[in-house]
Amino acid sequence: MSSDVPIEIVGLRKEYGAFVAVNNLDLSIKKNSFTGFLGPNGAGKSTTLKILTHLIAASAGRAYINGVDVASDPKNALTGVGTVVETPEFYSYLTPRETLRYIGEIIGLTSESISSDTDAILEKVKMAEWADKRIGTFSKGMRQRIAIGQSLLGDPNLIILDEPTSGLDPRGMAETREILKNLRNDSHDLTVVMSSHLLNEVGDLCDRVALINHGTLLIHDDIDALSKAGDARRLTVKVASPPTKESMDRVAALDNVKSVERYGNDMEVHLTGGMDARVRFMGDLAGLGVGAYSVYEEDSLETTYLSLIKESR
Repeated sequence: MSSDVPIEIVGLRKEYGAFVAVNNLDLSIKKNSFTGFLGPNGAGKSTTLKILTHLIAASAGRAYINGVDVASDPKNALTGVGTVVETPEFYSYLTPRETLRYIGEIIGLTSESISSDTDAILEKVKMAEWADKRIGTFSKGMRQRIAIGQSLLGDPNLIILDEPTSGLDPRGMAETREILKNLRNDSHDLTVVMSSHLLNEVGDLCDRVALINHGTLLIHDDIDALSKAGDARRLTVKVASPPTKESMDRVAALDNVKSVERYGNDMEVHLTGGMDARVRFMGDLAGLGVGAYSVYEEDSLETTYLSLIKESR
């Protein structure tokens, strides 16, 4: 496997008795991308990342990091890799500064490297103000920021995060996402893989998406391409009066309209095709006389996600 590919997963399978958590998964992560590993709860995301970080063994298949087989040579495979895979646990009597020093020593960094990195990392994760406070007094969100900070030790070229905002309150989620967004914007030689089941989180942070369900890869592409991959876009057409069957039939007869349903006092239209189809639909809709005064498109990533997950059941 090429060292130019940060992560290469080939035929990966994990079985727990009769239950198959990961089912012959193939996945290649693009260098310098921020990839969202997306899927519903129980899709196999965490299992895959635990195999990738050598926390559990695969039943079959291979996982490579920077060209090195994780199962046969985990030390070299995980060198230069930062991870936050399970719920972070820290010694409550240590401070963030002491924690980074302790972890840095464990992974073999020099004292000079740890000292030079610590202040910069604590600034990045917005914990500089609490650098010398005991972790036992911190909220879960603050602990999560320390966990992300320790993943930055040693200036890694790859970071693997398993649902980094899971269990946080809205403020903690927003703070963590801001840190990750800044990390994406400020680091040009860094690959990040982040699992999540939150569509808005992936849409906000990631430039690529790998969608998984039942341990099987459904699609992997740039996020813009994924947003356009579903079979139809969902449009809400707001009308001046509640839609009648006659007005809905008129809309349904337009080109590229797959279906029309009543949605409260509005219409929900599923439209196939690209930009040209939408432009044509808007022009045709105006001439129908159904009292339409506003049209807006539902989140296309959500539409695609729900369509692909439904098809994979």
